[in-house]
Amino acid sequence: MRLNLSGLDLWVIVLYLSGISVLGLYISRKVKSSKGFFVGNRTFGKAVMIAQALGTGTHSDQAVVVAGAAYTDGLSGIWYQWMWLFTTPFYWLLAPVFRRLRVVTTAEFFELRYGRPFAVAYAIFCIYILALWQGIAIKGTSVTVSAIIGVPGWWIAVAVSGFFAVYGVAGGLVAAAVTDFVQGLFIIFLSFLVLPFGFAKVGGFSGLHRVLSPGYFSIFSPASGELSIFKVSMLVISGLAGIVAQPHMMAVASTGKTELNCRVGWTYGNFVKRACTIGWTLTGLIAAVLFPGLPFHDRERAFGLAVGTLLPSGLLGLMIASLLATVMSTCTAFMVDGAALFTENIYKPLVAPNRDDKHYLRVARLSSLAITVAGVVMGITMPSVISATVFFVSILPFIGVTFWIGIIWPRANRYGAWTSMIGSATVFFSVRLAGITDAWASLASLSFGIISIVVVSCFTTPEERDNLDRIFRYLEVPVGEEYLLPVPMKGDVG
Repeated sequence: MRLNLSGLDLWVIVLYLSGISVLGLYISRKVKSSKGFFVGNRTFGKAVMIAQALGTGTHSDQAVVVAGAAYTDGLSGIWYQWMWLFTTPFYWLLAPVFRRLRVVTTAEFFELRYGRPFAVAYAIFCIYILALWQGIAIKGTSVTVSAIIGVPGWWIAVAVSGFFAVYGVAGGLVAAAVTDFVQGLFIIFLSFLVLPFGFAKVGGFSGLHRVLSPGYFSIFSPASGELSIFKVSMLVISGLAGIVAQPHMMAVASTGKTELNCRVGWTYGNFVKRACTIGWTLTGLIAAVLFPGLPFHDRERAFGLAVGTLLPSGLLGLMIASLLATVMSTCTAFMVDGAALFTENIYKPLVAPNRDDKHYLRVARLSSLAITVAGVVMGITMPSVISATVFFVSILPFIGVTFWIGIIWPRANRYGAWTSMIGSATVFFSVRLAGITDAWASLASLSFGIISIVVVSCFTTPEERDNLDRIFRYLEVPVGEEYLLPVPMKGDVG
C-alpha cells in the first residue's frame, strides 16, 4: 500500500502530532485533583474559553457532513451546522446560569432538581451520547483522511485516538483547553484553505453557476427535499431545546474565572465556528463540480477528495494536521466530560462514596480511557456521519425540556420530569416506526414533553424546598459575590 503523501507532508503531520502531545503532557503536570481534571478549577480566561468552545464544538465530521450535504443539495447543506445559528445568542444568557449553579456536571443539577435516580439515568444516557459523539468525530476524520491518503479508515481512527488519549487521560480539561487554543487556529485554517485552489480550478463563482443547477444556490431544499424550511425549522428548535442537555456544556460554559469570561468564550467561540461553516459549504459546491457522479451513500468523501486533489505538497500535510486537530480537541473534551459523569454521578455516590480524591482521580482517568475505546468502536462501525448527527440532535430534547422548565418554573417536579423524558422518547420512536419523518417526530415529541411536565407537575407533590433554594438562591448570586450565598449545601463546588 502506497501513501498519497510527500515526505514534506509526512514531516508536517509528525511534527504536529508530536508537538501537540508534548504540550498536552506538559500542561497535565498541573492537574493534581479531580476538580482540576474535570473543570480546570474554573480559572480560564477569555482567550482559553473561546478556544475551548471552538475546539470542543468543531470537529472534522462537521466539515464532512456539511460538504457532503452541499455536494448533493447545494447551499442548504449549511443547515447541518447553522441549525445552531439561532441558538448562539442564547449562550450569552445561559453562560451565567451554568456558572452560578456551581456544580461539576449537569447531572448534579438534575440530582438537586429531580432526585438521584433521574441524575443517574441522565449520566448513563450522556455517557452513551459522549461515546457516540466521539465515534462521529472519529468517523468523520477517518473517512476524510482515508480519502486523501488512501489508507484504511480504521487505521486512522485507532492512531488519532491513541494520541489524544495520552494527554487527555493525563491532563483532563486543562490539557484539553490549552491544546484547544492551538488547535482552534488549525480549525479556522482548514475551513478556508481549499477555497483559493478550488475557485481557481472551477473558474470562481461564475464557474459554479455555469455547471451547477440553480437549485444548488437555494438556501433551502424544496418542500420534499432533505433540508426544507420545515425540516430546518425543526432542527433549529430541537437544537435549542437540547443544547442545555448536552453533557459537555457544563465544562464549556462554566469553567471561566468570571461570568464575563464564560459568556465571551461560549458565544464568540461559536460565532467563529458559524463563519467556518461557510468554508465547508463552498468546498462541497466545488467538489460537486470537480467530482460529479459520487453515489449518494458516498457523498461524505467529497471533502476529502477536494482536499487531496487541490492542495499542493506541504499544505496537504497541514490540512491533514488540521483535520486531526479538530478530532483531538473535541474527543479530549468528551472523554473528560464522560469521566466526570461516571465518577461524580455514578461511581462516587453508588459504588465508593467515601474515598480520597486521588482515588477518584484514578477512576476518572480509567473511565475516560474506557469511553474513548467505546467511541473508537462506534466510529469504526458507524455507517453514516450525517444520519448519526441527525439522530443525536433529535434525541437530546428528551432531557433538554426538563432542564429548561427546571430553571424557569420552580413548580416542576421529578414526576413531571420522568413523564416528560420517557413519554417524549416513546412518542419520537413510535412516530418514526410509523414511517413519519424525523422532523414531524421531533415536533410531536417536543410538544408532548413540554405539556406533560407541566400537567403532571401541577397534580403531584412539589420538590423539597431546600433543594429548590440551593438552585434558585444560588442563581441569584453572581460569581465573585459568594459571601452572599447561604451556608454551603449539597452540590456546592464553587
